[in-house]
Amino acid sequence: MAGGSKTAGGASLSALAAAHRIGTLAVDGFAVVVAVLALIVLAFVVLAVRRRVLLRGNGTIDCSLRRAVGSTGRGWVLGVARYEGDVLKWYRVFSFSARPREVVSRRDLTVRQRRKPEGPEALAVSAGAVVVEIRAGRRKMELAMSEGALTGFLAWLESAPPGAYIDHIT
Repeated sequence: MAGGSKTAGGASLSALAAAHRIGTLAVDGFAVVVAVLALIVLAFVVLAVRRRVLLRGNGTIDCSLRRAVGSTGRGWVLGVARYEGDVLKWYRVFSFSARPREVVSRRDLTVRQRRKPEGPEALAVSAGAVVVEIRAGRRKMELAMSEGALTGFLAWLESAPPGAYIDHIT
């Protein structure tokens, strides 16, 4: 018989095998899409749980940070800041790391100025935020937080133990 074996229905075995492979590829492709979507959903769940855990403790605020002081609206990163004793720990919101991205000692912290967000930076930070330029040792940074969070931040700064050095609060 030329052309290969035929089944009872008249289709060749190689044609059936090819159809089976295409069907298997379609199922495998669907499984890959489902797995990728499940991983994306899992990543969002992990980020949400991480943020919830960070915000659970006392002394935690929503706080954006920018290391490039003076750039026009660029460089802002959403985050959460936590007061722990004499240090301020800042965590990125969209990160899986359990470690803070910035740790600033109250002893090294100087508030240089505060202001309202200007121009495009008003879109990059939370609505109603106040921008505070700080110096931590030799590093300059800006923090953006709500008025209430700023009041707590300044109270935390001023409540340093007796004899601590606070350079400048405006």
